[in-house]
Amino acid sequence: MTGMILLLIRAILALTLYAFLGWAFITIWRDLRQQKTTVQNQQLPEINLHIQNGEEVVNQLFQGTEVTLGRDPTCECTLISETVSARHARFTYHHGQWWLEDLKSTNGTIINGQPLTTAIVVIPGDQIHCGDIQINILEE
Repeated sequence: MTGMILLLIRAILALTLYAFLGWAFITIWRDLRQQKTTVQNQQLPEINLHIQNGEEVVNQLFQGTEVTLGRDPTCECTLISETVSARHARFTYHHGQWWLEDLKSTNGTIINGQPLTTAIVVIPGDQIHCGDIQINILEE
């Protein structure tokens, strides 16, 4: 009689364990599907730049998480000026904000009249100078 009770308790415990594992796998699977849908619905961040090179004025809208500024044709934003380094500065999007960092350019990067020494959060209205080129950040 005691053997039957132990067997019954073992069977109940085994079924409970399998039920728990099944519930855990279903929960993980649903969460992964929800995350996939969330990532697919996310839009790429945009940054709108107003670039002024002497008399020439250009507005450019960039999508993505990184925008490199410089003379190099491989840069997303090519700046034609001898005072701009090949890879002068970079905008990166993370933590829900756009950040600007100088890429060790020869003439440096100036933001709102101050030399850029470390990565900094930029907002619409900020004025950036890469060499003799002025860049303003506009609202999207």
